[in-house]
Amino acid sequence: MAKFTVFFKDKPIHSAIFESGIVHIGRDETNDVAVDSLAIAPAHAAVIITQANSIIKQLNAEFPLIINGEQLKECVLKNGDTITIGKHRIVYSSTETVVEPVVPITQQPSDENTFHDNLLNARNDAVEGNLQVIGGKHIGRLIPLKKNMTRLGRNGAGIIIITRRKEGFYVSTLEPDDSIKINNEALGNQTILLKDNDVIFIDSLPMQFFTEQNT
Repeated sequence: MAKFTVFFKDKPIHSAIFESGIVHIGRDETNDVAVDSLAIAPAHAAVIITQANSIIKQLNAEFPLIINGEQLKECVLKNGDTITIGKHRIVYSSTETVVEPVVPITQQPSDENTFHDNLLNARNDAVEGNLQVIGGKHIGRLIPLKKNMTRLGRNGAGIIIITRRKEGFYVSTLEPDDSIKINNEALGNQTILLKDNDVIFIDSLPMQFFTEQNT
């Protein structure tokens, strides 16, 4: 198990415990560990938790991943490691048993912020994102992007994450690979806002992104 505790100016704010899987860290409220700070990317990092270890990976090249004061793109987390983000710190702890309830990592917004967020969410909920396979034996297959985060790909051939945010649908790599391209340009460590008719290539499979309005 892995525990993440968020500190602001050395004061603990929230903590959460995860048994396994992928933990997303970022500014967007859809992340598993959300930190309300402009110093953190909307999709900042992902931690892959297994029985053997916890590996953290940078998701946005424009926002550095700093572990124990060192800028890294990827590393195996050790008990007590600190992720520094502006005035916030996230302390990682490995734990064998859960002895406290999981507290969602969110911060209470002001009434004004809540109003604007609800307005933006309402607009975004009216738009659905989709991927359609445009090549290979599965040509024509439709992949609805209904979840806040959709993971596509496979180990060894590249893995992408498509995140649904207030501004639209963003794509970034969890496991970078030279074959992952957007409109024939390598995605690399970028996080890109998808536009209608953008073509994503992953594992030699072309998929076209498009949106449609809910009625």
